[in-house]
Parts: sequence; C-alpha cells; structure tokens
Amino acid sequence: YLRISAGELWQKRLMVAGLPKTFEIGRIFRNEGMSAEHAQDYTQVEFYEAFKDYEAGMEMIADLYRTIADMVYGTRVFSIKGFEVDLGKEWEMYDFCKLVEDRFGLNPLTEMYKKTEKRVTLGDLIEICENAGIKYEHTEYNIARAVDSLWKIIRKEIAGPGFLVNVPVYMEPLAKKSAKDSRVVERFQVMIAGSEIGKGFSELNDPVDQAERFARQQQLRDAGDEEAQMPDADFVEALEYGMPPAFGFGVSERLFDFFEDVSIREGQIFPLMRPR
Repeated sequence: YLRISAGELWQKRLMVAGLPKTFEIGRIFRNEGMSAEHAQDYTQVEFYEAFKDYEAGMEMIADLYRTIADMVYGTRVFSIKGFEVDLGKEWEMYDFCKLVEDRFGLNPLTEMYKKTEKRVTLGDLIEICENAGIKYEHTEYNIARAVDSLWKIIRKEIAGPGFLVNVPVYMEPLAKKSAKDSRVVERFQVMIAGSEIGKGFSELNDPVDQAERFARQQQLRDAGDEEAQMPDADFVEALEYGMPPAFGFGVSERLFDFFEDVSIREGQIFPLMRPR
C-alpha cells in the first residue's frame, strides 16, 4: 500500500528462495511534487534475473527499448523535448563523476573541491549550489543530495540515448560495488532527452555490506533526509541465506510519454490533479 517500488526487496527474497527470474507490474506512489515528467502515482515494471550483471543488462535494455520502438511506433527516431533521439545508433556512456567535476569543480569520489584544493565543506556545498542557481536544502553536510542536485542541471542537456554510469556508492544503497573501483557502484540509468528513463544495476547480495549501507542511510534519515533508504533488517537476514548475483531493472509508464513527447498527465487516463 502506497509503496515506492514494485516489490524490489520482495523479489530479491524470492531469488534467495531459488527463483532465478522475477518481475512485477504494479502501482507505485511517491510523496513528492507533480510535474510534467513526474506523477505521484503511476504504473511501473521491475524485473530481476540471476547470474547477470549490469553490463549484460545494458545490452539487454538497449535491445528492449529498440524493440518497443519498432513494435509500437515503427521507428527508432523520436523528437522529444527539442531533442532528436535515435535509439538505433550506438548508445553513449556518460560518466557521472567526470561530468559533475568538469562542470562544478567538485569530485564526487574524493569529495575534493578544486577551488580550495581541500575536502569540500558544508559551506562549500552551499556556495556551489547557489552559484549553480539551486538551493542547498539541508542543515547538515550531505554530499549525496548536493551532487544529485548538481547532476540534474547537467542532465537536462543530454540528448541520449545512453547510459549514466560510475555513480558513487553513497548514492545507491542497493547496488553492488564495482569490481574495478569500490568507490562506485555497478549501476546505470537510461538517458533520453534530458531525463533518466529507467534504472538498472548489479544487485548487492553481500549482507554485511548491505547492513552497513542501511546503517548509513538511517543516519541520513535521522539528520532529516527523508529520501534516504528505509533500512530493512529482514531483508539483510534473507541475504545471509545466500542470494545469487543478479541484475535488476525498473521503468515506468513515463517511457511511453517520452516517446509520444507528452506530459505524464496527458499519458494517464485519470491523472491526479491539483485542487482548483
């Protein structure tokens, strides 16, 4: 009831129980504002497959989006929000940390600020956000939310199609750390016309690592970050029984609104509207 994902943790528990592939299509609710791109309740699909990682997942998702375009629209080329998007071409790779550092001088991994050549402070985060034209909405140091807000400025300029990769561990509590660099996770987001349209990652199946990340998320919640992940001790216990390596992905009905180049309210039959 009023859930924020299509049974993500429950589907992973099913994998612990031995099911190699799971999916669910269902309604999602988010207690956030409404916009042309986001509704407070919508339909989403999430699926998981054992013994597959995010690199294999990227190939599968690119093929999936092309197949949807072919079968539903008969074309792979779309005009979306002023961008010409060709799903048929080779999809690009966008390095999250490099994009943020190149634009704002803040390295999300080392948390070093080019202007001071020191570790970024709360005051620096406030200054960086103000210079970017956005408000830092936290009373304490929260590098994850600051970096995410800065990224959203860059995001609007990316036509895609492509995959956003190399996201810091502190921004994704449920994804596996990269084998190449433990500071980032094996996660991607599909980039189309200045927005993220779908997210997938290699699932974190280490119970110790998961418990530590949940503890950090609880610290953020205690500090007032309502968007931090809610810890789930039962899920950690399930991981202790053994979950296979797996890939998971989720995308909502927004995908079709983007292909149609309409607002999400136009794409819903009975959208939730603001009171007159």
